[in-house]
Parts: sequence; C-alpha cells; structure tokens
Amino acid sequence: MLESYPHLVTDLLRVACVQMTSGPDKAANLEKAEPLVGRAASTGADVVVLPEKWNAIGDGDVLYAAAEPLEGGETVELMAEWARRHGITLVGGSIAEQREGREKLSNTSIAFGPDGDVLGVYRKIHMFDVEVEGNVYRESEAQEAGDEPVVVQADWPIGLTVCYDVRFPELYRILALEGAELVTVPSAFTVPTGRDHWHVLMRARAIENQCYIAASAQFGMTRPGKPSYGRSLIVDPWGIVLAQAPDEETVISAELDRARLRSVREKLPSLKNRQADAYRWPTSV
Repeated sequence: MLESYPHLVTDLLRVACVQMTSGPDKAANLEKAEPLVGRAASTGADVVVLPEKWNAIGDGDVLYAAAEPLEGGETVELMAEWARRHGITLVGGSIAEQREGREKLSNTSIAFGPDGDVLGVYRKIHMFDVEVEGNVYRESEAQEAGDEPVVVQADWPIGLTVCYDVRFPELYRILALEGAELVTVPSAFTVPTGRDHWHVLMRARAIENQCYIAASAQFGMTRPGKPSYGRSLIVDPWGIVLAQAPDEETVISAELDRARLRSVREKLPSLKNRQADAYRWPTSV
C-alpha cells in the first residue's frame, strides 16, 4: 500500500490526452486516431491517453461488430505499433473486447509500454445503466462488468479506470493505496452529466487521492441524439486543472511533477491520516 516504487526515477512526466468524435465506423475511427496519437506524441508526451470506445461507439450491434480479442485484434495490434513507433506509454482508452466463451463484451482499457508490450489490462467495473434527460443507457445489455482494479508500472504507476467509474470513489482510493500517482479516465460523458459533474468529479478524485488525473474524452455527436461532452482534462493533486480541451477534436498535454505530488501528500497527509480500522461496510451492502 502506498508504495514508493524506488526503481522509478522519472520525476517529470508529460501526459497527453486525445479528444475525438468517434462513430460506428471502426476503419474510419482507426484512420482518424493515428495522426492524433502522433500529434500527442509530438508534444513530447511520455504517456498518451485515448478516449473511451474510441475505435467504435454505438449501440450493442455496433460494439459486437467492432469487438475483438486481445490476441491478434486489429486495434490492439495498431495500438502496440503506435506505442513502439513513438516510444510512448499508450493507454488505449477503451475498446469492446470479445472474450472466448463469453456472450457479453468487456469495456477494456489496455496499456502498452514503449516497446509495444502490454503493461496491463483493465475491464471497466461499473456499467453505465442510467436515464439522463430522457435518454436511456444500458451498458450491461451488451457488456459485462470487470472485477479487478488495475495499476500498471510505467515511468510512474498508473491506475486504469473508464468513464462511469469516476462516480465510485472507493475504486480510486484503492488505486491510490496500491501506489497510483496518475489515474487515467478515458470517457464518453453525456452532455448533461458533463456540464454539471465532469469537472467536479475529476477534481474530487484528484484531490481526495492526491494524484494526477488524465481524462481523455469523446466530444460531439458520437451517437444520434446522444452527444458527448468533451472537455478532456488533466488535473493535479491539488485539484488544479493543468489543461482542458476546447470543443473540438484535439490534443492537450501537461507536465506532471512528482515533487508536486509528494509535497501535497506531505503537507496535507490525508492518505496517511486514514483510520482503516474504524471503517466498516454497512451490513446491508
């Protein structure tokens, strides 16, 4: 818990977030993403983060048509190649993963090292089953929930999450206690929830866990009648927004400083001041 990872020596880390307007056409999305990843890498980024469902977004039929396995999948192989080409850690947003022997898909975030090797795989734990201003979303109809928090070891330890996960602070606390100093949140927030909750939630998760947050978002009309909010964010451990995307397909980047993170954790030691023995889940849970 709260490991220091002494073997990690990079105190400055540049992170870039890709903001896209994806749609149901997988080939078109792959073609669009490639130059955006290159643009992100050209900022000097060590870590590049793609949005949620960046290679195909839509209803269940769209996701099933685009789904692929981790081994030999077109999107997976492309992401590995991009990581190698640019010498970056690539957090591949999320894609629909087809797993052998399972009827439903997983909403899966894969992290690749600069050599193209997979650093870790996270399957979104919290399914987006909600009604927002008359629009109904039932992620669980085509997808199943993951069951394991994931921290990958890159230049810095990175916690992997996806979109709706940000409403569940217990997940982010676990990632912080497992050593995460940066948490990625690839997203496709709705416009109403984005307008009212996006900044609040991202800043809150950064503040309470004293870590950096990199949230790459979908923007615009990704699905008919269900636009995505955008405003990709990079937030520091004090809750200060270091970078925010305008309302367009673009790239944002910022430099993260481990000294800043350590200073916040030392001067306001809320993680150290936890009283774990006093906390109990209610018996009704």
